[in-house]
Amino acid sequence: MTKIAYIFPGQGSQSVGMGQNLYTHSEAARTIFDEADALVGTKISSLCFYGPEEALKQTVNTQPALYVTSVAALRVLQEAGAPPPGAVAGHSVGEYAALLAAGAFSFETGLHLVERRAQEMHRAASVAPGAMAAVLGLTAAQVVSACAEAAGAGVVSAANFNGGGQVVISGSPEGVARASEIAKTNGAKRVIPLNVSGAFHSPLMALAAEAMLHVLSDASVQETVVPVVANMTAEYETSAEEIKTNLAAQIDHPVRWEESITRLVADGFDTFVEVGSGTVLAGLMKRLAPGVAVYSVGNMAGVQAFVEAAGKKS
Repeated sequence: MTKIAYIFPGQGSQSVGMGQNLYTHSEAARTIFDEADALVGTKISSLCFYGPEEALKQTVNTQPALYVTSVAALRVLQEAGAPPPGAVAGHSVGEYAALLAAGAFSFETGLHLVERRAQEMHRAASVAPGAMAAVLGLTAAQVVSACAEAAGAGVVSAANFNGGGQVVISGSPEGVARASEIAKTNGAKRVIPLNVSGAFHSPLMALAAEAMLHVLSDASVQETVVPVVANMTAEYETSAEEIKTNLAAQIDHPVRWEESITRLVADGFDTFVEVGSGTVLAGLMKRLAPGVAVYSVGNMAGVQAFVEAAGKKS
């Protein structure tokens, strides 16, 4: 029997035009974008559909925009009668859309939390400017070792264990530059600096993590009805307390994406649906688990492809 997991993308998956096709063709998507516009007080839909790209790339805008687009895609899947997931996971800020899909909180609560998260991360980046880079072609252990060796130059640590020979590092500009040099010396195929505004998922985000712990402590979060594999632990979480603790901690700790996907595949999940903008997670899936079926549903064609395929299998 097919086991389906929904996965939700994070920063780096945004693009101008995201969600527009869904908005045009689906009442469910229109409802979400219109509600987001009303809640935020700015035209988040306009930013998603028309940009400008420079504004969409700013953390304070990117995170809410990705969350809204993912939830809109989720609602379109539900509207189309797609089979529900047996488990969910989200990459970094994508974890918020995953938790909504699992029943942990309302759309409005999630949007306010994501907005606050983006603001706090932006604030932390202003206090402690940082950099990030993707290291390709080394093992996770080799990248961790390169970061440890570079510690004398500045703060640097592994931020995203994405799998498939890709680990993202994060920290002070000096620390990331030194770790990048060491990684190249140790045989990395490429080291690609990322166009980001801060050292996300590194100790330089501690201020944001602390602030979000206070915000989350007062948030209306329920036990999930669908298991969520958490970024922080790569384990299933369901309780409200676990969710709150892990959401705060993931801001200054690494995203354990490879372990999260490996866990789902080991537990028999053979169909993965990327819900929201882009195909970044689908690309990673092809390297992490080449034998599974993968669908990206950022537009109506993607939704229809998954619904038709699921219908044939059932």
